[in-house]
Amino acid sequence: MISHRRQRRERRDSLATRARGVQLVTNDDGVHAPGIKALAGALAALGSVHVVAPDREVSACAQSLTLKHPLRAERVDERVYAVDGTPADCVNLALVKLLPRRPDLVVSGINRGANMGEDVFYSGTVGGAREGTFFGVPSIAFSLAVREAKDLDFAPAAAFAAKLAALVLSKGLPERTLLNVNVPPGTPAGLAVTVQGRREHEGTIFEGLDPRRRTYYWIEEGKDNWLSDEMSDIHAVRSGLISVSPLQSDTTHHAVVGAFRGWLPALGAAERASEAEARRVHVPPKPVDTEGPRGEAAALGDPPSRVIK
Repeated sequence: MISHRRQRRERRDSLATRARGVQLVTNDDGVHAPGIKALAGALAALGSVHVVAPDREVSACAQSLTLKHPLRAERVDERVYAVDGTPADCVNLALVKLLPRRPDLVVSGINRGANMGEDVFYSGTVGGAREGTFFGVPSIAFSLAVREAKDLDFAPAAAFAAKLAALVLSKGLPERTLLNVNVPPGTPAGLAVTVQGRREHEGTIFEGLDPRRRTYYWIEEGKDNWLSDEMSDIHAVRSGLISVSPLQSDTTHHAVVGAFRGWLPALGAAERASEAEARRVHVPPKPVDTEGPRGEAAALGDPPSRVIK
């Protein structure tokens, strides 16, 4: 009798979870960081939240995977796991082994510090979200653009995260597209859909001697000169606005592909054969299916137009 009751309860809980949705939360600040706790708490109203995050801070690990040693996952609380790896490791492990089913949403953050411009290529926070898109799961990265501890209030960012997550769960995202969100400190003055900012970077490296008189180097933050662009993420945050940047995993510079094909003869390549091969493998585009699993997101195509509200 007890076994039958347990089975019915587990079946009921499983159905309830499917009805409410499953969300995977990760970060690069570590499973015990205040930002991920604020994020998980805010998302709880939208469905079942599973936290799978590094057991320590692993900032600037990008989307790296651990391949040289096995991963360990320690259960630290109900639906909370600490993993001795990167955010991308955590997403892989969660989707393949730890979660009861494939999540409806992957959310990474809330990071302590901004992730804007070229920093998105270094960021473990963005890397975790990008890993989710590789699995075909809508994904969002959240960062709080703070430097001082006195500005460390995750409440506004967490509240916005819940609002945006609900919208993404409802509408979906275009394929291989993630949203990179940066929230200014204090009370945001509004919202902007932005492009990735650009900067001129001057690196600085500290050089020292260890106790055994061996030289060591420590990469420092360096100096950044952000290029002026009123539609960029950095401009929005400096203006007190929440920045939402649609990023895609395809980093090909499509506008110059044709120009570089003009180099083929100089490189000894058979341009005509290359063109014939391109025609041979060409597949006509399929009509957009707005009724499929991606719903309205299928009709979006390119990232949405940039507007400031």
